[in-house]
Amino acid sequence: MTRSEETMARILLIEDNEMNRDLLSRRLVRRGHEITTAFDAPAGIASATEARPDLILMDISLPGMDGWEATRVLRAQVETAAIPIIALTAHAMETDRLRSLEAGCNDFDTKPVDLPRLLEKIDALLAPIP
Repeated sequence: MTRSEETMARILLIEDNEMNRDLLSRRLVRRGHEITTAFDAPAGIASATEARPDLILMDISLPGMDGWEATRVLRAQVETAAIPIIALTAHAMETDRLRSLEAGCNDFDTKPVDLPRLLEKIDALLAPIP
């Protein structure tokens, strides 16, 4: 079955803030997505490796290993190298966007999350390649 037939994507949200994780998860579930969450980079890497989600939403300001390093680890693994990753951060500086892209993220979005804008980015990354 293609993604358009099942109408949902399997998204892994790696976010250390419980309130942000809960709010964004609920909003994405209401849009028809299946959400898995992780509270830090090691748990997120393990979840991505095991579950192989369609897309990862990566908080950049994670405790311990930050989202940039976690992205580099995911890109280095055969199992997770091709999974699209959107960096999420409260820091809206151009340097943060560039650093996210250099680490291997496919896109970048700021917090607080503008859901329509984020959904557009998710849809664009999950669109079938013609």
